[in-house]
Amino acid sequence: MNRRNFLSLAGISSFYPCLGVMAEAKQNHQYKIGITDWHINSKCDPRAFQLASGFGLDGIQLSYVPTNQEHNLIHKEVRQKFLAAAAKHKVEIASMAMGVFNHYPFMTSPDAEKWVTQCMKFMPEFRQKVVLLAFFGKGDIKDKPQMQKLTIERLKRIAPIAEKKGLTLGLETWLNMEDHMRILDAVGSNAVKVFYDTANMHKMGYNVPDEIRWLGKKNAICQIHLKENGNRLGQGKVNFLDVKQALQDINYRDWLIIESAIKNGWRESAKANGKYVRRLFNNDSLSR
Repeated sequence: MNRRNFLSLAGISSFYPCLGVMAEAKQNHQYKIGITDWHINSKCDPRAFQLASGFGLDGIQLSYVPTNQEHNLIHKEVRQKFLAAAAKHKVEIASMAMGVFNHYPFMTSPDAEKWVTQCMKFMPEFRQKVVLLAFFGKGDIKDKPQMQKLTIERLKRIAPIAEKKGLTLGLETWLNMEDHMRILDAVGSNAVKVFYDTANMHKMGYNVPDEIRWLGKKNAICQIHLKENGNRLGQGKVNFLDVKQALQDINYRDWLIIESAIKNGWRESAKANGKYVRRLFNNDSLSR
């Protein structure tokens, strides 16, 4: 906040004290902080909850891997193991993720719609509202109009299922905000939104805070990855102070999920990243 805005808010608050209280509450929101299971070497593995607890984190973004033979979540007994681990270590599930589409593209794989439908079927049991659909590697749709067209067609078919269940399909891609919005508008469902990733968007040269504000004002962001490439959070190229301000500007209240941001080992990085996020986003001086 610049000086002019600060003075303006201070002046307004003197006449309308409730506005000052609202502004303070907005600044003091305490975010829940999670981490992706695949960056703590526990992809679709119950041990992720124990690790997250040891790192002082609140939750796990849990992968659904329909090709996983050992921990396939379509089986109730497997889901019960995950729920038991979450309860034992007092670590929540922040959201679901389907990185499987990086290898079996969502827009062309014959099993894609079935897999997403399976995930949506058991998400309520996990008390989940968001599932990330990944579009990288073989699943990349940037600058591929035909692949985007196929993506839209498939999303149109499965979005009504998500709507009925109160779930959200979060698209994580290399696309900019306008291309993301074009897909969301074409699908025409509030059940399809953007899963925003700070490092991915910075790598593509997009203005991350501006994109967050633009998409946020359209209610198009479901969750966010706080991510850095080749460095821990706060030590790389992404300006997370600006990210924090942008999230406050759109009144974002959902999970902050740490992804990647690894340097000199994933265990120590996970601890350091968690402390950094608590200090910056939750003003937690005890994490120092």
